[in-house]
Amino acid sequence: MTTGPATPPQTNHAEDRTEWPIQVLRAAPETYLLQEILKLAEVAIDTDGHPPFSDQTLIQLRSANAPLLILLSYVPAAPEVPAALAGVAVVLEHDGQPASGTLELVVHPTYRNQGVGQVLLKSLQSARGFESLNAWSHGSHAAAQQLADQFGFEAVRALRRLRLALDAGHQLPAASLPTNISLRSFVPDQDEAAWLAVNAAAFAHHPEQGETSLADLKSLMEEQWFDAAGFLLAVDETDQIMGFHWTKIHAAPAGHQAIGEVYVVGIAPAAQGKGLGKALTLAGIDYLQKKGLSSIMLYVDADNTAAVSLYQSLGFARWDADTMYSYPSATNSNNKFQ
Repeated sequence: MTTGPATPPQTNHAEDRTEWPIQVLRAAPETYLLQEILKLAEVAIDTDGHPPFSDQTLIQLRSANAPLLILLSYVPAAPEVPAALAGVAVVLEHDGQPASGTLELVVHPTYRNQGVGQVLLKSLQSARGFESLNAWSHGSHAAAQQLADQFGFEAVRALRRLRLALDAGHQLPAASLPTNISLRSFVPDQDEAAWLAVNAAAFAHHPEQGETSLADLKSLMEEQWFDAAGFLLAVDETDQIMGFHWTKIHAAPAGHQAIGEVYVVGIAPAAQGKGLGKALTLAGIDYLQKKGLSSIMLYVDADNTAAVSLYQSLGFARWDADTMYSYPSATNSNNKFQ
């Protein structure tokens, strides 16, 4: 396996040969290149305060057999100079689903507003096309909206990011669990199969979460942020999992404070409608507060009015939003960038 730095590749577009050369990969990156992608993502986090890639994308980048298409944009340099990444676009393909590809794209803060994103999308259009493609914009970036407009993408989903400030004057109600339900922490090498079954049932209509596999779960458990103590399970008297609240703590990037997250709350269908979701949410918040965190965040679909109302009643306020864009149909493929 290659461990040295890459040399700048030739671009796929003759007119861009002297600016932002492009490399196209149709498989997971080699180790050295994965590290460069992750370094770029960390720089973006330090600037933006939130990650450019979802956890699922990060899992697939580390998977040898992942169905990926990766486009890398490099800073122009002489042949003998090691390449530096200016931007990355990652498409995760989902076989058998109506929306068969999900795109995430990040540009190094130093090279933003210089055409890197445009070159990446032009190259993606040549390498794959935009049909059956969704694209996430993490955070409210005007440049992302401009790129979407230029390439014919339309906003189809809004994922709100809410935040709760845990100041001294903010009191939350205690978690009130249903009868015969108790809380315990997830036990590695014991609870995986049972949790996967409950997760799949709870999110049967939400494939991004419901299709989590054992390999996905184990990959997440290897992340530095994973803490089994904060993976709360609601179990009945037979120790059957009826619901869960998986909490997450984001380390403090430069210029930002560490923040807790209501990562995933799921309820088994048989236990829904009994107040367990609210109780688990409160229990997780209490756990994070006892870790010394001053704020907690979560993601919720803007059209999930019941969940939005619940979180607002607990003191969560809108912080930012992620937007999903979709390429509507092949009829829009004749845009000005072809």
